[in-house]
Amino acid sequence: MEIPYYHVDVFTGELFAGNPAGVCILSAFLADSIMQKIAVENRHSNTAFVVPRADGDFDLRWFTPKVEDDLCGHATLASAYVLALRKHNVWPVRFHTRSGILTVAHGQDGFEMDFPARPSQPCETPVGLLAALGLKGMGLKTARVTKMRDYLVVIDQAEQVRALSPDIAALAKLDIGTSGAIVTAPGEGDVDYVCRFFAPSIGIDEDPATGSIHCTLAPYWAGRLGKDRLRAQQLSARGGTMQCTIGSNRGGNRGGDRVKIAGSARLYLHGALEL
Repeated sequence: MEIPYYHVDVFTGELFAGNPAGVCILSAFLADSIMQKIAVENRHSNTAFVVPRADGDFDLRWFTPKVEDDLCGHATLASAYVLALRKHNVWPVRFHTRSGILTVAHGQDGFEMDFPARPSQPCETPVGLLAALGLKGMGLKTARVTKMRDYLVVIDQAEQVRALSPDIAALAKLDIGTSGAIVTAPGEGDVDYVCRFFAPSIGIDEDPATGSIHCTLAPYWAGRLGKDRLRAQQLSARGGTMQCTIGSNRGGNRGGDRVKIAGSARLYLHGALEL
């Protein structure tokens, strides 16, 4: 069996930056065990599996090297990018996923995903979390911790986020289930906020440029900064940039139930998997 396969760098306009994603185009989903093995073989933080539906939409599933993910932004944008390469001509494209129907629009400036907002809520800070992230001893004025799917740690300065050197082994051993840890701070210049994301419990030591975390980050920073359009930068080694807009399917803006996450992508490789 030959499976069309694409390697796409996401949230970047340059090769060898942003977040690599694998995209497999299928006529029907393979066995879960096979899709998981493909994700392990690819070694990307997520591999997307795309299946066309009779109604013109697409089914979409994402696998990390360890688990099936419930929401992945960069692999969703990569999937839309691949469909554009394959001359799909109905936009916005609609993906049916474990997180509901996700749409992606396509324009001259790139791709814009429409995702559910996931505002964080106050929580107890897990024992050992700040130490495992390398935040102890950094002279922080604040380290506010909240949680939605992942723990959100808000600190003071962009440079502190950039300088993080977490203990990945210690982070993986924490009793936080399948949650990851987002660390964020105010941005500099035209960047509203910066972030990094670590999720070793699901096979992602550090994600280079993450889409799904902005379902939580964008509502937080929109409320704090009093604006609905935000520019974000992920300060991993590869880096990534994205534009986020808070909105609602019911009208209204700030405090809405949707987050639009926009970014660019570049094709690195196109070939076929031989199974």
